Amino acid sequence: MKKLFTIFIFVLLLSMTVNSVTAMEITFWTHEDPNRTEIEDRYIAEFEQANPGVTIKRVTNASGKIIELILTAFAANQGPDIFNMSIEDEYAYIVNERLAPVDFEAAGYPSLQAVYDAYIPGVLDPVTYKGQLYGLPLELTNWCIFINKKVFKDAGLDPEKDYPKTWEEMVEVSDKLCIREGEILNRRGFDFRYPYYLVAMVPMVEQLGGQLISDDGKTAIVNDEAWLKFLKFMQEWGPSGRNLGSPTYTNARKLFNMDNNDIGMCHTGLYQIGRINADNPAFYDSKEWMIVPFPVFEDAVKDVPAAYYGHYYMVNGQKPKENQQMAWKFIAYMLSHSEEYLTKVNIVQPTVELMSSETYKSMPYSDVFTNDMAKGHIVYYGENSAKIQSHIREAVESVMLAGVSPEDALKTLRRKVQEVLDEG
Repeated sequence: MKKLFTIFIFVLLLSMTVNSVTAMEITFWTHEDPNRTEIEDRYIAEFEQANPGVTIKRVTNASGKIIELILTAFAANQGPDIFNMSIEDEYAYIVNERLAPVDFEAAGYPSLQAVYDAYIPGVLDPVTYKGQLYGLPLELTNWCIFINKKVFKDAGLDPEKDYPKTWEEMVEVSDKLCIREGEILNRRGFDFRYPYYLVAMVPMVEQLGGQLISDDGKTAIVNDEAWLKFLKFMQEWGPSGRNLGSPTYTNARKLFNMDNNDIGMCHTGLYQIGRINADNPAFYDSKEWMIVPFPVFEDAVKDVPAAYYGHYYMVNGQKPKENQQMAWKFIAYMLSHSEEYLTKVNIVQPTVELMSSETYKSMPYSDVFTNDMAKGHIVYYGENSAKIQSHIREAVESVMLAGVSPEDALKTLRRKVQEVLDEG
């Protein structure tokens, strides 16, 4: 009896040991997107079934909120196993060596070079550091202009002919589309996505011949004339000028899908098509929307569209090795469904295979995004890109909302961005 009891205890302990080894929870933080949630919940269920003992805990937050949450979590050494943000917000985690390099074997590739070969040229450059690869792209995104045709027609305009090709035309067309109640805008013609100054506003400066950072990386805010013209444009756009929009209003992209006669145009990515279909099928089916290229200034010296950016899946370097391997295995499983991401969510995973597929080429208005992307460049990213973006935000909002002159705003912007460069 004693011998049987000893064997029972041994078997029990062995079972507990095996369970403790095989049981693994992978935390996965990502931004909100109902269309992604639908398919990724299914991917999680399939992956967990194929990998007994593994649990994937998916947590979503608003895209702006997740930046703060990730920063706080990593500061406390409590970051998730997997996360994704836009590269300008992620890059600091690479250079500060908080991440695990891509495990190409766990991700199902025969070599690291095979990973690079699977993607279109340059896409993985922003996540390559000191010879190591640190991320795989959930999506590569650029923005064009979405137009509600009904709003144009209501204002007596023909959307096919009268859509704005230049920023000067954007002012005049938006003014015609606006509906005001005193100083309150009940309907805006167009408005900017104010949190994302690096993506959409720095290219406007570049159209005029300016630069955020000099080619040698040492000088901030190049070409005062270009920056001043841009800041004067934003001053005139705001409440103290033509009163066409403001950072104080609800983001135009969030309103567009509802078709409530409160926004005529917004700029956003190809993914917005899927969100229109999910949020408002009647509007989607009506075809009363269209997409046109990013405008340029009339006297532009360069045809620069909105910058494109990548959301990259990254893995926490502080997690145990087995967690890192499982995380890359799960990421690779999700990314193996690139055509479904495109057709269900309208996000582009920039693989050679997908970008050359008929599925991508047949997507409505994909040619508009492809043509703009071919003329554009990756968004500015660096260890302190998030801080630089906040300084641009301060400059723009100071001339729009606080009565600061463009000249004074430019002086402050140059000083602050130069300090960031010098510190870096």
